[in-house]
Amino acid sequence: VQLQASGGGLVQAGGSLRLSCAASGTIFSINDMGWYRQAPGKQRELVATITSGGSTNYEDSVKGRFTVSRDNAKNTVYPQMNSLKPEDTAVYYCNALIDGLGYGSTYDYWGLGTLVTVSS
Repeated sequence: VQLQASGGGLVQAGGSLRLSCAASGTIFSINDMGWYRQAPGKQRELVATITSGGSTNYEDSVKGRFTVSRDNAKNTVYPQMNSLKPEDTAVYYCNALIDGLGYGSTYDYWGLGTLVTVSS
């Protein structure tokens, strides 16, 4: 199982970016999917998660600006990031709890990360 993230880049403050992360390989089911980020010199932090049923959870600083969604048919999760701020600059990592063996147990998978840089 692999997670492939894309969509990062350089954007001006106030702009928008849409990331995507697709899970591939032998997949029986995917529970929660989400995004984390790590800014230089800081610990990795939660950005947003979404359950298989569509329930979402957001870190306080992104509420009202970021929207996470998923396409279960494509095993893909998307955060739409609007009104970006310089403090949103970080490497963004996608994460998913995936059953890749068919036994009902899920395992934690991470993508390699994609850099988002917001200029002031």
